[in-house]
Order: sequence, then C-alpha cells, then structure tokens
Amino acid sequence: MNRRFLALCALLVIVNPSALGQTFPTKPVRIIMNYTPGGPTDLIARTVGGKLQELTGQPFLIENMPSATGAVGTQAMARSAPDGYTMMYSTPGHTTMGLALYEEKLGFDPFRDITPVAMLVNSTQMIVAHPALGVKSIPELVALAKSKPGQLNYGSVGVGTSTQLGIELLKSMAGIDMVHVPYKGTAPVMQDLLAGRVHVVLNSLPTIIQYVRAGKLVALAVGSTTRSAAAPDIPTMEELGYKGFQVSTWGAFFVPAKTPAAIVARLNALTNQALVDPQVVKTLTAQGTELTPTTTEAFSRLMREEYERWKKVIIEAKIAPE
Repeated sequence: MNRRFLALCALLVIVNPSALGQTFPTKPVRIIMNYTPGGPTDLIARTVGGKLQELTGQPFLIENMPSATGAVGTQAMARSAPDGYTMMYSTPGHTTMGLALYEEKLGFDPFRDITPVAMLVNSTQMIVAHPALGVKSIPELVALAKSKPGQLNYGSVGVGTSTQLGIELLKSMAGIDMVHVPYKGTAPVMQDLLAGRVHVVLNSLPTIIQYVRAGKLVALAVGSTTRSAAAPDIPTMEELGYKGFQVSTWGAFFVPAKTPAAIVARLNALTNQALVDPQVVKTLTAQGTELTPTTTEAFSRLMREEYERWKKVIIEAKIAPE
C-alpha cells in the first residue's frame, strides 16, 4: 500500500507540476550572497529574505561568499541541487558584465548555468566629482577633459564593473580621455575620491548621495532614463544630449539551471509580493534604490540586452580582464 501511495504521489507531481510550486518551500532556503556582509547590497538581500521568511514560515538564510568576479558564490550555487533551496543574490558585475569581459575565464555562463528568478531593485548610478576639480556639470567636465587630455582620472571599484564601463561609455560618447584608476571595492575608491586623489567616480546613488548632500562631492548627472526621486535636481545623461547612456545596477535572485519552472514561478511571485510590503519599501527606498518587481521573462530579456551593450563598450575601449 505504501509503495502504491508513493507512486501515486509521484504521478500527481508529474501530471501537475504546479503542485510542487504551491507547497514550496518546506524547509530552510539558502541565499548565497556574492558580496561582503554589512554593505548596501547585503542589506537588500537580508531585508527581502526576512520578508520571504514571514510569507512562507521558512528561514531564508544569507551566506556571504564574496569574490572579485562572483565566481565563488555563483559556482557554488550553480552546482547545487536544482530544487530552489539554494538561491543567489547577485548584480550585473558578477553576471552580464562579468561575462562580457571575462567570457571563458569566468568559469560559468549566466545564460546557461543559472536561471533568473526576479529582479529586486535597480540603483541609479551617479557621476560625481571632487569639489576641487572645479566642475559643476557634465559639459564643464567634458570641456576640462578636452583641455587636459589624459590628465584627469576616474576611479572604479574594479575592472569590468559598471563604475568603469559607465565612464568609458562617457569617454567614447564625448570624445575625451581620462585615466582609469581601478580599486578593489567601494570603500578604497570612495576614500581617495573624498580625499581628492581621484577626480571623478560613477557609483550607485545609495553609496554617494550622503556625500553629495553634505557638500563633499559634486553631483554631475545620473545614468537612469528619468531623474531620481532621491536627487530630483540632478539631470540625466540623456537630458544632456547623451542618448542611449543608461547605467544602473540591479540586484536579483537566481537559482541553478534546470530548477523546475513551477518553483521559479513560486519564488518570483513571493519576491514580488515581498517588494510591495510597506516596511520593505520604506527600508530600501531610504537607501536610494528603486524596487522593481518584474517577471522572469522580462528580466531575462534585460540581461541579454545588457550583455550585448556592454560587450560593445568593452571591445571599443579595449578593456582587458585583470
């Protein structure tokens, strides 16, 4: 009787795979984080993870696995059982941008080895300058750079990140030359920018808005298609004539390839439900991020479009992996 009962249960799941998603999860879920604990990115995953725990009654446990290209955490997630109980929170620098730069050296293919679940947030990127540079707008920066080719510098949080590729896109569109100074992370580049050792930086608005408000940095433009609610007086690059200049950093959940579609759909629905919770909205928008509930299909298309766009920038700027 027991064998017949188990066989019947298995048949029901095969006939109606959505039943699998409806009951998921029935045990703790691990979320691998490709970044260090305590930062803005970590806060996003923990905030949404906490709400997912409330919605499901199961713990969503964050496990930080930081690495330069995100390979450590991504490979660990990709090699786990495709059952939805191991997820990953990551960003373009460790997925689409990473693939565009590192290709074979990355060790994984985000279009083959991992499955997009849901985008959580989208952070506007802002171009800022140290006050001592004496510029207060993008036209002034471009004019200064043209008068001093190769004498201005810009910092980034690493080769191949949006903080480098965004400025390389500006250089290409404006016809200017600035020297790239790569750092290993946000903290050191911000330290040198605030000290005036770096002239210009493009970084996420949540990271730099506090310094702009304090008058320690000068905001020049944002890379979003519309002005940011957190900095409504700062123009977009498109407003300034740089059509197609779009640089932002999203954060999203992923699962291993071959995870059942019903489980992916269930996780997408749960995540989107968490993103409209008033407390989650309050916590994350206070950081300057925009919550972005979306379908897995729309997010997958966005990833492909981003890969193609940044691959072109990398080739034209002749950026080589470290």
